[in-house]
Amino acid sequence: MAHRASVVCVGSAILDTIALVDRLPGEDQRVEADQVVIAGGGNASTSAVAIARLGVDVEFSGIVGDDEAGATVLAQLEAEGVGTSLVERRAGVETSHSVVVVSRESGARAILTRPAVTPDRIPSGFDWVHVDKAGYRALAQGGRISSAVSLDDGNPVPGLDLNLIDLYVPTAIVLRERFPGQSAEDGAREALRLGTTTVVATDGAHGSFAATRDQLVHSPGLPITPLSTLGAGDVFHGALLAAIVLGKPLQEAIRFANVTAALSCRALDGRSGIPDRTEVEAALSDLP
Repeated sequence: MAHRASVVCVGSAILDTIALVDRLPGEDQRVEADQVVIAGGGNASTSAVAIARLGVDVEFSGIVGDDEAGATVLAQLEAEGVGTSLVERRAGVETSHSVVVVSRESGARAILTRPAVTPDRIPSGFDWVHVDKAGYRALAQGGRISSAVSLDDGNPVPGLDLNLIDLYVPTAIVLRERFPGQSAEDGAREALRLGTTTVVATDGAHGSFAATRDQLVHSPGLPITPLSTLGAGDVFHGALLAAIVLGKPLQEAIRFANVTAALSCRALDGRSGIPDRTEVEAALSDLP
């Protein structure tokens, strides 16, 4: 079955309740929130929103509940231009929800989440399939597919088979955890040896790097004072795929993704600060 979009993001769609506080509370402590917002979240679905905001057609595939939260999640995706024809609203399932506390002082956050339900299958007919932790479980059940596959390994995926992945996108921290005693760059080389084609690792404000069997390239982060880093990794994944679909070479693609993710940190939630392509292209001139 063919689709108008070249990318489908498979996995979690979540409703976030986010509180901004001066500092994160300790055990048995009470702090007052300066601001509380309810917004869409979830790894794969936020990546889809970033792709749509950047002007690339995208679908989201996942499972939400047949409840009010599920209706809200779908309405938010549709308002962003994300296709939702592959979303199942399942009776008896509660839509995933997270409670997020963000520190104004550092931009750090604490997250409590009810995990998303694993999708039943990976849709076919797309050039690219992007999966998060929930989406990977569906991928692993079916094995290798004909579409190119991108993986969000920011929240480490257990039982990972890199032979299923074309574009592997962990954090530098996850790379060092997966390959103890090695630098992030050496860990990337090991991931290539284990079967993936391209590794792109994010390292927060330090930027990112990309590794293939033929090259290793670095790109700095865009200097910014974040209000919140919630969703920045998900935005990076979406922007990276959008850049690839738009035909940008690898080093330009990671620069593009760095800037998009950095600009998204100016909002408390993980989506409302995501820039469009015009704003990203303008900000690229500020990146060394």
